[in-house]
Amino acid sequence: MRFALVNPPWSFEGSIYFGCREPHLPLEYGYARALLEAAGHEATIVDAQARGLSQEALRDEVAALRPDAIVVTTAPSYLFWRCAPPELRVPQQTLHALRDLPGLRFAVGPHASTTPRATLRKLAVDAVVLGECEEVLVQLAELPRSRWGEVASIAYVINGGEERVQGGPHATDMARLPALRWDDATVARHAHHHHRFDTTPVGPGAEVETSRGCPYHCTFCAKDNFRDRYRKRPLPVILDELDGLIAQGVRYVYFIDEIFLPDRPLLEALVDRQVSFGVQMRVDNWNREMLDLLGKAGCVSIEAGVESITKEGRSLLAKHCKLSTEQLSDLLIHAKQSVPFVQANLIQSRTDDPADVTAFRERLREHGVWANEPVPMFPYPGSPDYTMRWGLPDDQAWERSVTHYLGQFDHFSDIQESRPLPLSELEVAAPGHG
Repeated sequence: MRFALVNPPWSFEGSIYFGCREPHLPLEYGYARALLEAAGHEATIVDAQARGLSQEALRDEVAALRPDAIVVTTAPSYLFWRCAPPELRVPQQTLHALRDLPGLRFAVGPHASTTPRATLRKLAVDAVVLGECEEVLVQLAELPRSRWGEVASIAYVINGGEERVQGGPHATDMARLPALRWDDATVARHAHHHHRFDTTPVGPGAEVETSRGCPYHCTFCAKDNFRDRYRKRPLPVILDELDGLIAQGVRYVYFIDEIFLPDRPLLEALVDRQVSFGVQMRVDNWNREMLDLLGKAGCVSIEAGVESITKEGRSLLAKHCKLSTEQLSDLLIHAKQSVPFVQANLIQSRTDDPADVTAFRERLREHGVWANEPVPMFPYPGSPDYTMRWGLPDDQAWERSVTHYLGQFDHFSDIQESRPLPLSELEVAAPGHG
């Protein structure tokens, strides 16, 4: 079976999306391609975002592949599944551009995982994958449509138009995922160094995954339906992938792990490799010795989730943090001694006095650590926060969250649109295909 794995030409006008807008390596497609090819199928990644393809150029390139199946993702790479654009506007536009091509249509991503029926309806695809998609796409390739009832973790339309959701979100066996290989052109065009602010980037950047999931269940994190349970990739596979990237000229990688936990063998292996890296982490999992090793290993960027400056605020977010705010500050300041850029992430919290937040940010800034102005928290469907407010996500979950968010806040992050729009103004009618 021949697959076209399509990353749409993303745009974010009017969206509440607060993730990075630069292209990133579509790791989920890299894994899917490797597993599909290992099973005897063909798979080509068409990354319209990275290559700056218009919808028309994307359509022509996919048509030339003559695929039996087209896969479209609803988030710009695994890095942003947890904070995807709520609207499906761009995937809808992409599927509309591909509407005259034959073949099956599959959708993967956080929307398919959390609201499968609504995603089926909005995108008018043949099936959507619930959860992590790499292994499930292989199953869909191996079975005819008449046997899709044997595939767990999908939703699809059966005869008569009934929408069937079967199984729960899929969690990939990380030991099965090989070291990814990217062609030289893909690596060469990846000029972006994600979350790097210590210097002007030189040479290509890349994204790599050393682990997936998180052992914590903070209220704001949308991971109930994908990338939930913590799993590590085998160290030899990680190093094989890294060495391949270094040989292609990559000098900076961003580890996309939800939580980069202390890992002495990995850090010691990185010490002698000519590559810098960035991470997102919780500093309360680290001690001074391991922070020093992190810097020695080549870390140049830390994004540390503090979220609230009070014990009460962190407790309301279910962070289960055992350290005081003072202890967290001291560790962040210590990290700055060996890591050029250290950031403390803050979320708006009713327990945090604005004057105290200002003092916290000023103290860190005096020691070279940057702390953002607290960001309004979006109740992502699939997060504990959403479930506590409204119960399990239904077909209107994304609309409900956006409406609540727009009604709750009158100003937004400096990396969001000045006035985001409701989904009804962003999404279009289901395009259909064929």
